[in-house]
Amino acid sequence: MNGILPLWKPKGMTSHDCVIRVRKLYKTKKVGHTGTLDPEVEGVLPICIGEATKIVPFLTDTQKTYSAEVRLGTATDTEDSHGQVIEEAPVLAPPTDEDIKNVLQSFKGIITQIPPMYSAVKVNGKKLYEYARANETVERPKREVTIYNIERQANSGENDDTNSFWFKVVCSKGTYVRTLCQDIGKELGYPAHMGDLVRLETASFVKETTVTFPAIEEAVKVNRQDQLLMPIVSGLSHFERYYVDEDTKERVLNGQKLLKPENIDSDPFVIMHHDQLLAIYQTHPEKPEQIKPVRVFRG
Repeated sequence: MNGILPLWKPKGMTSHDCVIRVRKLYKTKKVGHTGTLDPEVEGVLPICIGEATKIVPFLTDTQKTYSAEVRLGTATDTEDSHGQVIEEAPVLAPPTDEDIKNVLQSFKGIITQIPPMYSAVKVNGKKLYEYARANETVERPKREVTIYNIERQANSGENDDTNSFWFKVVCSKGTYVRTLCQDIGKELGYPAHMGDLVRLETASFVKETTVTFPAIEEAVKVNRQDQLLMPIVSGLSHFERYYVDEDTKERVLNGQKLLKPENIDSDPFVIMHHDQLLAIYQTHPEKPEQIKPVRVFRG
């Protein structure tokens, strides 16, 4: 069984918990997720099964869309609502819609972030959260990320608190939305943290086409769980496609090097035969006139 399960990850589970559960439901060990979500975060988490696990690195390295809540007035050591308060300030004059709009727009483009101490970023071979739990301080590496779009959202009906607001952001891999929320608060003049977070999109996978664990369990009961899987190529929609004939198809499936096509601009890219995904190829690092396989799909 090969394909991508467009899972809606529930709150309370780690991404690895989801992988373990999918392994049991689909009775296979060959399962991988495509981008860690914290346990308290819900949202789109494509799960690769079988041959689809070959594209995990390519699907992980894609832009994501989130809906996030900024809470003004308190900052925490984890930069979210689950940490210890480290700074407080009364929000005597809540920012106006125009203030928020202008500050959000100032974060659009390439920005520099310092990863939170409670994160899995490694420094000297050790994860930052390990330093944090040991009450050790360490210099955190700055990183550049891209904010493709960011805009204010209407507050949820459950929360009319004037000290909090929601925004939607489309960002590159490696963006810490917790840090973004904290930095937005700083620009508005207040300590802040992320109150809530939902991942709405990963590459071409969107909330509306996801499935939940209860739906998967119902499908398993009638042996239709395979019908919930999307084709592997759906996880490579951000790659350019190059179509080949029958003879070239066999060369591709055998992992042979080929002459680089003139009409391909992206690198890497996908090679197709009609609707069949054959491989992911890239320019040969030592022979730029050739292309070589990165992944070949024989399933």
